[in-house]
Amino acid sequence: MAVQRRLDWQSLLAVSLFLWILLMGTHVGARPANMSASKDKSAANKDDNEILPPDHLNGMKMELDGHLNKDFHQEVFLGKDMEEFDEDSEPRRNRKKLIDIFAKVDFNRDHSVSAKEMQRWIMEKTEEHFQEAMKENKNSFHAVDPDGDGHVTWDEYRIRFLASKGFNEKEIAEKIKNNEDLKLDEETQEVLESLKDRWFQADNPPADQLLNEQEFLSFLHPEHSRGMLKYMVKEIMRDLDQDGDQKLTVSEFISLPVGTVVNQQGQEMDDDWVRERRKEFEDVMDSDRNGIVTMEELEEYMDPMNEHNALNEAKQMIAVADENQNHNLELDEILKYSEYFTGSKLMDYARNVHEEF
Repeated sequence: MAVQRRLDWQSLLAVSLFLWILLMGTHVGARPANMSASKDKSAANKDDNEILPPDHLNGMKMELDGHLNKDFHQEVFLGKDMEEFDEDSEPRRNRKKLIDIFAKVDFNRDHSVSAKEMQRWIMEKTEEHFQEAMKENKNSFHAVDPDGDGHVTWDEYRIRFLASKGFNEKEIAEKIKNNEDLKLDEETQEVLESLKDRWFQADNPPADQLLNEQEFLSFLHPEHSRGMLKYMVKEIMRDLDQDGDQKLTVSEFISLPVGTVVNQQGQEMDDDWVRERRKEFEDVMDSDRNGIVTMEELEEYMDPMNEHNALNEAKQMIAVADENQNHNLELDEILKYSEYFTGSKLMDYARNVHEEF
């Protein structure tokens, strides 16, 4: 297996912060922007992005760069319908859609959503994300399997990858065929070697250095394979584990590099970062409450199809909006807290709720 050469964790985040500062001007001072949170794809580069492992995986609690997935609650509540709720949508139309969703989650039709019902719904929505990834993978696989033989070699993939980066495809193919130096810049070489390591991890035994369509799915979406999920967890652990003991303490989890806080707004954002990650560590990740998150606990936390996690998530989601403290979710509560569930605020949420329902 190739020796992996990667930018270290702090360097990557420093670059992220630098770019963010350039964009934001004087409004700086918070943690590095979560680059994974941006899921927009322009028409110009969509096809190229489809052959690369995505930075963001829908329905996963943590991004590959170690940031918490800020859209997780919405992803597991809305599933493939997430894009239908946006800030520009008409509030009354969004309210109607949210009422329809509530009726579907309320499986026993008692006008109240229990933790078990929400757990069932979360598992269904996560499965929707899985199915969507499988559908997209078919197109991605065909893009890198030009001869249509049902298998992709590493050379076929890296030719396509480098072509997506602006290299001449024919020249690259010829150089690879003749085993010539590709003369890549350092950053491209590092990315390529990281991809190569991931490629061979996705190659199920007996290893043949070829990926079929299912293996290519694991390459792009590690959440679809137990082996690749373990690989992803090891990568995240390595990036966050400062003392190399293959365990995480809360101080390690909240101590990602931070830029200079130059104003009060930046300080407040920095404090929010620490509070959010500390709460996630103590309340969710550290399942045995001993102050340490092991590799096994991190893997359990990252597993999107873990039913125990789905139940805990359901309870947390209900608790956010459970104003009457009955441990269930009523329609007026979910409408009032619509921004948490859908990312979209609803005006006059309580108006005619029961009539519409």
